[in-house]
Amino acid sequence: MALKAMVAFGGSSPHDLGSKPSELALSWINRSGEVCKWIRFGGFSSFSACRAIRSVEDGNTSKRGTELQRVIEQTGNDVSMRLQKDLSSLPKPLSISDLSSTADDGSKVRISFKGFPGSYSEDAALKAYPKCETVPCNEFEDAIKAVELWLADKAVLPIENSSGGSIHRNYDLLLRHRLHIVGEVQLAFNLCLLALPGVRAEHLKRVISHPQALSSSDILLSKLGVARENMDDTAGAAQYVASNGLRDAGVVASARAAEIYGLNILAEGIQDDSDTVTRFLVLARDPIIPRTNKPFKTSIVFTLDEGPGVLFKALAVFALRDINLTKIESRPQRKQPLRVVDDSDTGSAKYFDYLFYIDFEASMAEPHAQTALGHLQEFATFLRILGCYAMETIL
Repeated sequence: MALKAMVAFGGSSPHDLGSKPSELALSWINRSGEVCKWIRFGGFSSFSACRAIRSVEDGNTSKRGTELQRVIEQTGNDVSMRLQKDLSSLPKPLSISDLSSTADDGSKVRISFKGFPGSYSEDAALKAYPKCETVPCNEFEDAIKAVELWLADKAVLPIENSSGGSIHRNYDLLLRHRLHIVGEVQLAFNLCLLALPGVRAEHLKRVISHPQALSSSDILLSKLGVARENMDDTAGAAQYVASNGLRDAGVVASARAAEIYGLNILAEGIQDDSDTVTRFLVLARDPIIPRTNKPFKTSIVFTLDEGPGVLFKALAVFALRDINLTKIESRPQRKQPLRVVDDSDTGSAKYFDYLFYIDFEASMAEPHAQTALGHLQEFATFLRILGCYAMETIL
């Protein structure tokens, strides 16, 4: 009398993975004459059960098969009931609609930024998430660390200004930290001249603000003939004038800063260029899922070996696939700023070793973008994707 082991495999098709947990089932007969069944669902714990069946003669194959099939089905039912009972206590997974509803209205989202309440960075945060809770920070890096330490959900950092150019400090911080770019905000500035109640423009002897704000309102300040004093933040300047009762000092800041600190608006729209825009980046701990249902932008940073035409080759991987570049920025590497090259018989030459930051109009969900980065990786010595995010337009 002998037993013949029977093994049965069952599993979900890869096409079913999006609708239900993948399942793998295995049934066998152990040495004690018991039918055992092992089932695993996706990432959940496996369940096994054994049930005894009587042995049968080798020749009685149909009866043995019937008995084995009955026991396997009963064992499978027992395991399924146990699985359903265990899974019922697990929390329901979040759906895409659950995630999108939270992100869209911005409620309960904490956004860190550099500056005082009423700064333009806070305006950018409120534009991106109107119902958010803002978290003022002393420095740009403090705003990033607030997200890394879970004190905030996202950070908003200015990255470039249409009149002042790129903010290089923040480009360096993008590489130093591991946050991901998940959005951008383009904010058109409305610079205002503020002062204490009762103070008129002709009474002012000095105007205090951020250097960029003072530079952008040069025409009006030159007409007033006032001295200019730099501070690190426009809203901080408004708070300083208000708290110290400085009646000889004005401030260049936002209209919201005037409301917060009890100052009067002496003039609005004082910027030399009425179309001045600052672009902000929204940073988060986790990247977002790239999509193709609306325009996306991707930001990367890479390095190249020294050589003729190497930068041309790097840029050509995008041109060959009709991918539009919207930003190119180069920065010397901070840790290895110089590259020594044997350039002559008498000595060696030193060249700056550069990092290249590029923004291009394509989603990482699109095959031609993936192909372009794969091509770039063939000769880039370092490549990192900083983020893939929806493009923002000025409202």
